[in-house]
Amino acid sequence: MTHRVLVAYGTKNGSTAEIAEMIAGTLRRRGLEADVRPPGEVAELAGYDAVVVGGALYMGRWHRDARRFCRRHRHELRERPVWLFSSGPLDPSAGERDIPPVSGAHRAELSLGARSHITFGGSLRAGARGRMAKAILDEGRGGDFRDRERISAWAESVADDLAVAGAR
Repeated sequence: MTHRVLVAYGTKNGSTAEIAEMIAGTLRRRGLEADVRPPGEVAELAGYDAVVVGGALYMGRWHRDARRFCRRHRHELRERPVWLFSSGPLDPSAGERDIPPVSGAHRAELSLGARSHITFGGSLRAGARGRMAKAILDEGRGGDFRDRERISAWAESVADDLAVAGAR
């Protein structure tokens, strides 16, 4: 059975969208169908066997679009396997230790019965929008802290979970 997976993401400057694409790429290599979409483009979850929801972290909050998506589709999400991810620390900390979900992601994790949550390092590059982003860049604290191997390994674990579920 081929599983169809939605990877929805909330992003401000595109880094989380790129992580969503990396996750979908790994799922596709494992033989799954994976669609990557911003939450506002998803009207319903019919046709999806599983969902991955990601949100960028800003000022200690999970991206508004990810929070709203989880609330709006909570009944449908409870009926299928769900995994959550956050992206944002602009330092190597996400690769050095498990960073617990911020409150909005934690609420979603609990209310949806998500299989897991993981925090990945973020990326902030020149040209980023927002006053805070510009201030961070001006202080020289930007950069790309996404660990592609860790992202791929996590996506592999999602594919493994779906393979086990499909074998039942």
